[in-house]
Amino acid sequence: MAAVEIVSFGYLHGALPEAHLTLDLRHHFRDPHVSPELRYMTAHDKAVRDAVLNTSGIADLIEAAARAVVAFTAGPSAGTVRVAVGCAGGRHRAPTAAMALADLLTRAGYAVAVDHRDIGEPVVQR
Repeated sequence: MAAVEIVSFGYLHGALPEAHLTLDLRHHFRDPHVSPELRYMTAHDKAVRDAVLNTSGIADLIEAAARAVVAFTAGPSAGTVRVAVGCAGGRHRAPTAAMALADLLTRAGYAVAVDHRDIGEPVVQR
C-alpha cells in the first residue's frame, strides 16, 4: 500500500508546502483562535480537537480527503501521496484535521507520516 505524507501548516507562517492535495480550512470553518480559552492552546489539547472536530462539515471534508488520497494511490504511477492541510496560524484547525485524516488512513492500512510545520509558532495576533 502507498505511503502518505500529511503536513499541517499556517498560511501566515510561510509558503504553501508542495502537495498533491491541499485543504484550505481558513474561510469555511470557525477558527478556535477567536475563543480566548482556546487561543493559546494547540491541536495537542483535547479541547481544541473537540472544537474543531465538532464543527459542521469538518468530518465530511476529512472523509472526502481520505477518498481523494485513495484515488491518488490507485493511479498507475502512484508513489507517496502528499497532503497539505492549512489554516491561518497552523495551530488549531489544520493540525486537528491532519491528525484525523492520518487516523482514517492508518486504519485503512496506509503508512502515514504527519508533520505539523507551524504548530509551535507563536500565536498570530490579529
